[in-house]
Amino acid sequence: MACTSTRPSPVSSSASCDGAMASVERERELEREIAKLKRINAALIERVEASNLPRSAPYAAFEHAVLLAEQVRERTQALNQTTHELRASNRLLAEARERAEAAGQYLADAIESITDAFVLFDADQRILRYNSRFAEFWRPAGIRIRQGMQLEDLRRLALSSGLVVSEQLGHRDRRTIYRLHNDRWVQVHQRPTRGGGRVFLYVDITELKRHEHAQREHALAQKTRLLQATMDSLSQGVAVVADSGMLEMCNQRFRELTGLAALAVPHDLAALCHRSELIEAGDAHGVTQACERHLADGRVVEVRGHAMPGGGQVLTFTDVTERIRHAETLREREHWIRTITDELPAMIAYLDRDLRYVFTNRVYEEWYGWPRDLLLGGELEALHSAEHCAQLRPYLTRALAGESVSFEFPEVSGSGERRVLLRAYVPHFDGDGEVIGLFVLIRDITERRRTAEALHQAYQNLEQRVRERTVELTQVNGQLREEIAERAAIEQRLREAKAEAEAANLSKTKFLAAVSHDLLQPLNAARLFIGALSEQDVAPEHHELIEQAGRSLKDVESLLGTLVDISKLDAGVVTPDPDAFAVAELLDGLAREYRQVAASEGLAFHYVPSSAVVRSDIQLLTRVLRNFLSNAIRYTREGRILLGCRRRATGLEIVVGDTGMGIESEELGAIFQEFRRSHAAGRRQDRGLGLGLAIADKISRMLDHPLGVASVAGRGSCFRVLLPYAELAPRRRPAVVVATTIADETVLMGKRIWVVDNDADICEAMRVLLSRWGCEVWVADSEAALAAQVVPGETPADVLIVDYHLDDGDTGLALAERINARRREPLPVMAITANHSHELKQRMRELGYALLHKPVKPLKLRVALSRLVAEHACERR
Repeated sequence: MACTSTRPSPVSSSASCDGAMASVERERELEREIAKLKRINAALIERVEASNLPRSAPYAAFEHAVLLAEQVRERTQALNQTTHELRASNRLLAEARERAEAAGQYLADAIESITDAFVLFDADQRILRYNSRFAEFWRPAGIRIRQGMQLEDLRRLALSSGLVVSEQLGHRDRRTIYRLHNDRWVQVHQRPTRGGGRVFLYVDITELKRHEHAQREHALAQKTRLLQATMDSLSQGVAVVADSGMLEMCNQRFRELTGLAALAVPHDLAALCHRSELIEAGDAHGVTQACERHLADGRVVEVRGHAMPGGGQVLTFTDVTERIRHAETLREREHWIRTITDELPAMIAYLDRDLRYVFTNRVYEEWYGWPRDLLLGGELEALHSAEHCAQLRPYLTRALAGESVSFEFPEVSGSGERRVLLRAYVPHFDGDGEVIGLFVLIRDITERRRTAEALHQAYQNLEQRVRERTVELTQVNGQLREEIAERAAIEQRLREAKAEAEAANLSKTKFLAAVSHDLLQPLNAARLFIGALSEQDVAPEHHELIEQAGRSLKDVESLLGTLVDISKLDAGVVTPDPDAFAVAELLDGLAREYRQVAASEGLAFHYVPSSAVVRSDIQLLTRVLRNFLSNAIRYTREGRILLGCRRRATGLEIVVGDTGMGIESEELGAIFQEFRRSHAAGRRQDRGLGLGLAIADKISRMLDHPLGVASVAGRGSCFRVLLPYAELAPRRRPAVVVATTIADETVLMGKRIWVVDNDADICEAMRVLLSRWGCEVWVADSEAALAAQVVPGETPADVLIVDYHLDDGDTGLALAERINARRREPLPVMAITANHSHELKQRMRELGYALLHKPVKPLKLRVALSRLVAEHACERR
């Protein structure tokens, strides 16, 4: 076999031989043509020499001979050239033959190196090549493989020799699986060749088949265990009995009921009759109907048989002891209920959904004179007359719809006595709220009706006497009505006046709260213009004018802010946001700020720090303490200001004291009222509206922080606010801390800033101010106007500044989200607004945007903008 498998390819060898034969044949043909030409040349010369032609004829013959010789020479050169090419072709042919033999050897080695059995058939389905493993595959059957054997002969020998036990054909993937006589499996792959032949590859898949068989066995075992576990989880005893009477499977409950804990299956069910009182001889041959079996220990087990489609049956054993006991208990309770209801002096019945009698007491049965067997299960319309049922039908319909109905109904008893009955229908609901029946309660109210009629007659007599007395009292009541009408008219005028005052106050409050944004718009633009103007190089005398304008704007801002704050508090648009914080975070900053203010007024400032933790809204609480500190400095000509804390059992008390003018005792009750100012002259006369303490009082009430004040005229005042204690929750330290101060003037140099605000003055002020800081500024009043200058999704930029309230109901946050949604890297956003709502602050924190409130101070804007740019640069790194 090895010798056969290493032969060169017949195709390549035949091609080489055909080429060599063609070359030899061509060479012989050329030699024959040369010989022919030589004979023609000799014959022509001989003819010329022997002829008696004229003298010019030999010359013509010579010339013709020369031409023939030239042609012979050309033919000879062509023959030599052809011979040279033929030799070169023979040399190339020999080299090709050597390569073909080497390729054939390589092919034979490659086929032999295949780990599986390999065979190649030609177009006539005869063996051309095969490897040793293919020969070894047939050797156990005594079949010797040789070249030229037919494919059909191999198939016939495989079946007749017993080598192949079974065959599985695959039509789609051209694979065939054979089971061999030695319990091994072979998978045969076949592919057609270009020459019409076929290639077969025999792969031994015995291990794969064994693995699949093991997997199937494992899956079957898992399903068996799952089935057994499912059966064991049932509360019933289950036994599977084959058609032959063998117990094939049972669960744990069956073993417990039968007392056969160590029962092995399969087992003959009939042989278990003497071992368990629960099993009878007939169970092995089928249980035709359900039956109850009473055990010696008092238990009752219900046995049911369920036939299986393939023969055999499934026996279920259910312990119904509790159910039987429960039924007996229900019968006893029903007996007691009937005993009780039979003694009640009322007719009691129960009707189901179809108006059939389910229960009646003795009084009900005696009223109609019917036996109990006739009532129970009988329909209402069948037992009563059609007229009687027609009168009851509307009330029954309402009761079946879920309504409790009670009505009086005259009726004649079975003995012919006419009485008045009070009927009550109460619907009975199931767990889903559906009416499943009616409780009927009927009481005889005839005597009560007679008594009521007698009372009515007495009432008629009494009513006549009352009418006579009423006439006497009417005159007196007329006089009283006139007096009451006059008082009612006066009260009505007072209520109308109060309503008008409240409406005017509410209108004022709503107006101030609504126009705060519009009022702050021009003020914000003016502050920005003053800030830009203060940074320009102007004459010294103009600096004083600029500073005076700035102070005036600051006073306007303070007054307007105070009015807006009090209006917002009255309108209820301010919502506190309490949180736990260290009180030092608030007081340390206030102490630094007001120590400088006090020093400028020639006052000493004493601050007592505290490490306490409190719970409050730090922004609103700051406003309260600022009002206290500002008043303390305003009304203190000399002396000192005190800021500190006292720890109380009920909370931390923040105290602001001064050695100022104090407050008269008769004014202490009115200082927290709106537009009320102390009569004592302060340092800043005519700069306040008397709203500071009113705002502090409203905020403290909103935060539930009690306020207190103590003052002695001429010696000073002490204001205090009480805060609840709290504990700080652990907070994560920020990953990056950006420190940016206003001294770092290079942060904003060259930064590209987009500003969107629907106020043209603010846009121009922002453009001038930011340009002074070295920024490249693009301003617009809408998204469309900005898109006309830049491409929002692509043009490079560093910061986007937006106003919250834009035209046509649009907001700056929505505009920023639309722009950042189109950009590969979102822009840092700063929103400037007069809206102080808690919801907006929470939304800004969630989005990570910076927030400033109008009017914006240029210094504060520069610090916030520098910090935003620096933080964004740090995040990008």
